[in-house]
This record gives sequence, structure tokens and C-alpha cells, in this order.
Amino acid sequence: MSTTDSTPKPRRRRLAPVTATLLAGATLGAGAAVTAVRAADDDPAAVVAGSPVAAASTLTAGKIYAKASPGVVEITAVGVSSDASGPFGPAQQGEATGSGFVLDTEGHIVTNAHVVDGASSLRVRFADGSEVTATLVGTDPSTDLAVIDVDVPASELTPLDLADESSVEVGDPVVAIGSPFGLEGTITTGIVSALDRTIEAPNGYAIDGAIQTDAAINHGNSGGPLLDASGNLIGVNAQIASESGGNDGVGFAIGVSTVKKVATALAAGEAVDHAYLGVSLEDADSGARVAAVTGGGPAASAGVRVGDVIVAIDGDAVRSTDDVRGAVEARDVGAHATLTVLRGGEHVQVEVTLGSRPA
Repeated sequence: MSTTDSTPKPRRRRLAPVTATLLAGATLGAGAAVTAVRAADDDPAAVVAGSPVAAASTLTAGKIYAKASPGVVEITAVGVSSDASGPFGPAQQGEATGSGFVLDTEGHIVTNAHVVDGASSLRVRFADGSEVTATLVGTDPSTDLAVIDVDVPASELTPLDLADESSVEVGDPVVAIGSPFGLEGTITTGIVSALDRTIEAPNGYAIDGAIQTDAAINHGNSGGPLLDASGNLIGVNAQIASESGGNDGVGFAIGVSTVKKVATALAAGEAVDHAYLGVSLEDADSGARVAAVTGGGPAASAGVRVGDVIVAIDGDAVRSTDDVRGAVEARDVGAHATLTVLRGGEHVQVEVTLGSRPA
């Protein structure tokens, strides 16, 4: 299977009418047909339901809701104009709704980048029914995260607690809170179905470390929190997977470690840069084979060739394309990396200076 470590992946054709837009590389379990993965804000099928959180939970679903819901908001983006060729559906004009959550008492709110993309103005509605205007602080399309700001007294803000991602395990009960189809304050429940999934960002780059869940996520849930049994945030709901175009119970949330890194930087007014290698890769028996090299990119400048098989980075073994992506993402822009590549039956050392990922 071909993938990319730092360059956009080609988008697949549409399979379902109107709403089901494929994101490259998304599949369900072994033997399943190719699935459509799209933003939760593009799902037309209403599934607003919940079930009791497992008995082993620290808190009941109701207590999680009571704790977290004051910090969950509904976001209305006015004048949205999305690129019709983008991965999250056809162009939209007028208003679109999504969800978000309070990050701190300074008025910063986290949501998905695709929720606010192209908006001329933003409104935020709190759980108590109050509504205020918001301003965009910054977005990172590569992780589909955004931070907006509201001018509200600190005493009226309830920031959510962020979990330690290392504590999240498959099978853990989870709760999603958001505004599916504009029904603000809706709670749904499920479990962590899988960890370390890879989903595609609006700009075509890969988002690693996503959480898969069977909690119902629909249009309007995008940007809202996925919470653990203690009511702490473990992810930001972003996409759903479906063969039919409706909700089939497979959702994806951007992991909390990514949220912490990106949202903190955006809230501080900093640009979020991602290290960039500039190659397309495919898995090989001994590592990650270079399928294409971006002209003028860091890899091309360093002499990386199509057909090279990357077997190590700075001495750490590479066993798959995911290893390369993870190693690049973990490094800073401008960092030097030594690639060990298998070329013509010989191991060759290639010194690369990582660049900044293009927008």
C-alpha cells in the first residue's frame, strides 16, 4: 500500500452520492470493502442516541455529562465557502455548525479546522444558552485543528481537563458531547475501538495517532470532545467512516497528545510548523520504499532516489511507512537526519535537512 510521510496523498473517487467523500488510505478491518471517511459535518443520517457507560467506569455517563458539558460549545460558522474539490464534501455557502470545547479561562476554544474554514464570522453558543461572537486565532490544516477566542469573563468558562494519552486503552468506555444536526448538548457513548489509526487532514496530509470509536458521531459533532470515564478529554471528534453514506458507528478523533501540542501553540499565537521530508512511500519487506521524490524538497536536495528503501533514521530501525512519518513528525523543522537507505544491494547514508511542510 502506498502512502506518504510528508506529501499530500491522492484523493480517491466518491463512492456514495453527494456526501460520502473518500479520504485516501481509509479502510475498515480485514476483508471489509473500501470505506468512505469524511468529516463528521458531512453526514446526513441522524443518529442521536446513547447507552450507559460500562459499569467499570469511574463516572456514570450522566456524571461525565454534568462535569464536561458546561465546557462544550456549539459553533456557527457564517459565510462558509469550502473548496469543492476538498476532502470534506462540496462547497457550502451560508451557515455551518460544529462543536468545540473550552481550552482555558482566557477564552480559547478548540475545534476542527474544517469547521471554521472559510468563515467570515463565528458565533459560539454555551451550554447555558448564552451566545457570543468569536474570532479566529489560528488553524493547522495538517492536523485539522483550530483555536478561536471569545471575550467572556473567566468565571463563566469551564475548561475541560485533558487526559494523558498513555492512559487510553482499547475497550475503554468513552463519551462524545456535541451538536449533531444542531441539537446542542447531545451525548453519545461507546468504547475506544482502536488506537493509532491514521486519518487524512483537509490538506491531504496524514494525521497519526487517531482514536477509533463506536460512539455515534454525526454532522455537527466535528470539533467536539471525546471523553474518558473520568470526564477528561482524550480526543477531538473529526471524522466518520461509512460504506452507505450514513452513520455506521465508526468514528475517529484526533488524539489528545496532538491536541495539546497544536492547540497550545495556536492559542499562544504561534504558527504550527511540521517537519517535511518530501517523499511518497510504500511499505517494503525491509523498510519503506521511496515511490516518488518531490522536486526541490529536502529529500531531493539530499540525493534520495526513487527506489531507495529507508531502513533506518538516525540509527533507529524503520519497518514501515508509518515509522518514517512518525520520525519526521517528531523532529523540528531544520533538524538534520541521517537516512540509511538500501540502494542497489548496499546500505547508503544520506544526510537530510528537514524542511517545513507546504500548506
